[in-house]
Amino acid sequence: MSSWLERQASNHQVQLAATAVLSGIAVAGIIYGTQTARRKVAVDELKASIPELSESHHAQAVCGGPPKFDSQSQLNAVIELTDCLKLIFEQLTRTASFLTPPRFAKLRDSFVVIVGLGGVGSHCTSALARSGVSKIRLVDFDQVTLSSLNRHAVATLADVGTPKVHCVRKRLEAVVPWVKWECFNEVWGREQGEKLLGSWDRGRGKKPDYVVDAIDNIDSKVALLRYCHERGIRVISSMGAGCKSDPTRVFVGDISASLEDPLSRVTRRRLRAEGIADGIPVVYSTEKPGPGKAQLLPLPDEEFIKGQVNELSVLPDFRTRILPVLGTMPAVFGYAAANYVVMEISNYPHEIAAGKARDKMYENIMSTLQGLEERLAKDSVFDVRGLKIPITKDDIGYLIEEVYRGKSVVSGVPTRLTLVRWRAPEKGYRPDEDWEGQKFAKFKLHELVCMTKEEAAVHEREILKGGRALEGMYSKKVLDLVEKRQKEETHYGQYR
Repeated sequence: MSSWLERQASNHQVQLAATAVLSGIAVAGIIYGTQTARRKVAVDELKASIPELSESHHAQAVCGGPPKFDSQSQLNAVIELTDCLKLIFEQLTRTASFLTPPRFAKLRDSFVVIVGLGGVGSHCTSALARSGVSKIRLVDFDQVTLSSLNRHAVATLADVGTPKVHCVRKRLEAVVPWVKWECFNEVWGREQGEKLLGSWDRGRGKKPDYVVDAIDNIDSKVALLRYCHERGIRVISSMGAGCKSDPTRVFVGDISASLEDPLSRVTRRRLRAEGIADGIPVVYSTEKPGPGKAQLLPLPDEEFIKGQVNELSVLPDFRTRILPVLGTMPAVFGYAAANYVVMEISNYPHEIAAGKARDKMYENIMSTLQGLEERLAKDSVFDVRGLKIPITKDDIGYLIEEVYRGKSVVSGVPTRLTLVRWRAPEKGYRPDEDWEGQKFAKFKLHELVCMTKEEAAVHEREILKGGRALEGMYSKKVLDLVEKRQKEETHYGQYR
C-alpha cells in the first residue's frame, strides 16, 4: 500500500491534479469571503441609509407608530408584534406595491360594514380582509345552511347551523389574524341603524368608510340604501346574482344605469318613489333572461293548499320561493363590490358606468305636458294662464324609466317620448280653482301613459278631444299592458 502511495505521489500528473484542486479551493474561498464582505458592507450601507421614521411617515399610519415599553414583558410583546407586522407586510406586499404606500395606508386604516353574508357578502368580506382592511363589521341574522355551501366563500360542513357572522369571522381569522371584527347576528332595520352603522367600538371609534349592501330582501335593501343616502354614508349595493350565468356582463355603475336586472329594477323603483333617483353605485348584470335560462322557482302546489305560505320564510316579509344560483356568480358580484370599495377608500383612479343624464328630456316632457293640459283646459275656462300641473321632474323620470321602461306603451319606440292622459275624465278638464289665485290640473300619476310625441298627438285628437273609445283605437295587447303598468304604479305609489 505504501509503495502504491509513493508511486502515485511521484507521478507528475497526479501532482498537477492535486495542485489544481487545492488552487480551486483557495480561489473559491477567496471569492466567497469577498462576496460575504461586500454583502455585509452593502447591508450596513443600506441600513445606514434608512432614516428614522417621523410621526408623519406613512409607515406610522400603517403600523400605528413606534412602540414604547418600560418592562421586559412589554419588550417581549413588542418583539412579538414586530414579527406579526413582518407577517402582515409580507402577506400584503403585492397589494401595497399596487396601491403605493400612501394609498395602502388609507386602506389599512379603514373600517367597512358588510350587511348580508350570503354568497355575495361572504366573498366580498374575504376579499376586503385579504386586501388589508383592518376593521370589519358583519351584520346578518341568518345561519349557514347546506344549500348555501355552493356559493359561500368560507363556510364548511362543520359550520352548518351556525350564525354566518361568526362563521365568516372564525374562518378568516385563520387567514388574517390582525383584522378586528365586530359581529351582529341581527336583522338590518332602520331603528337599528345607529347601532349597526354607527362608529366602531360602540360609538367610540371612527365612522364607517364604506357600507356594502349584500341583502336580498327588497324592503331591507331599500331601507338600508335610503338610510345611508340620507346620512351621507358611502354605500355600494349588490343587485341580483341569482339566475345569472355570464360573468362578462357584470358591471359596477350608478343605480340609474342598471338595466336587465329584476332586483335592480324593483330597488330602483322603490328608491325613486322615495325621492332617490341616482347617486348610489351598484353591482349589476346586463344579462337578459330568456328561454332555457334559469328562473325563479315556484312553490309546490301543496304548500299553497296548506295556506299561509309566508310562514315558510325565515322571517316575516322575506322571500320563500327558491332562487336558482350558479355558485360562481355571487363570487363575481362580491369581488366586484370589494374591488370598488378598495379603489374608493384608497383613492385609486377608476371609472364606473355613469347614470342616465336625462334631466333635459324630463324638462321637455314636463313642458309638453303643461302645454297639453292648457289646451285641454281651454274648453272649460277662458283664461288658463298660471295653470299648474301636479307633477315634478322626478315624477316624470320615475314614470318614464321605471313604470314604462323608457319605451312607448303603444309601439315600444324609445325615442321622442312624452306623457299624456290615458282616459278623458268624465267631468271634463276644468282645473281645480278652490284656492284663490291658483289653478291646477286634476289628475293622478297613474293616469298618465308614455307615448311618442306623434302617438300622443293622435291620442289627444281621437281620445281626449274626439271622445273615441280606447277599445276602438288600441289592440287588446296595448290595453292590457297599460292596465298592468297602471297597477304597478298604484302599488309602488304607496312608497312615495
